[in-house]
Amino acid sequence: MASRLNPYISFPGTAREAMEFYHRVFGGSLSMSTFGEFGTDDPALADKIMHAMLQTDRGYTLMASDTAPGMEHNPGNNVAVSLSGDDADELRGYWEKLTDGGTVTMPMEKQMWGDEFGMCVDRFGTSWMVDIGQPQR
Repeated sequence: MASRLNPYISFPGTAREAMEFYHRVFGGSLSMSTFGEFGTDDPALADKIMHAMLQTDRGYTLMASDTAPGMEHNPGNNVAVSLSGDDADELRGYWEKLTDGGTVTMPMEKQMWGDEFGMCVDRFGTSWMVDIGQPQR
């Protein structure tokens, strides 16, 4: 998979509704996973969206989630730019450059879904998410 750049929107508990709306608007294929599917112990979070992805026939990709516990939801800064792919060297290079002079908000580490993932705010105030997946064979 080639690296790609797309928006990732955080919602205050309305990610499912919003993504179903975008699916109706843009068409394509929508996949959603809940916090419960990844083993949360909190019943209030079980049905909330941990990750959603809409991929359209026109090549658009939109990702979203409900705001995770411990994270703030502030309209206006609720969008992050997401870089993802399986070229680990390329993506780590982007990560290093983006964090230079910025703030790491979640260190780049192996996550429960198997990928390496980190979040940062660059020196210009832009929020970034970097996900390094396993190479597709």
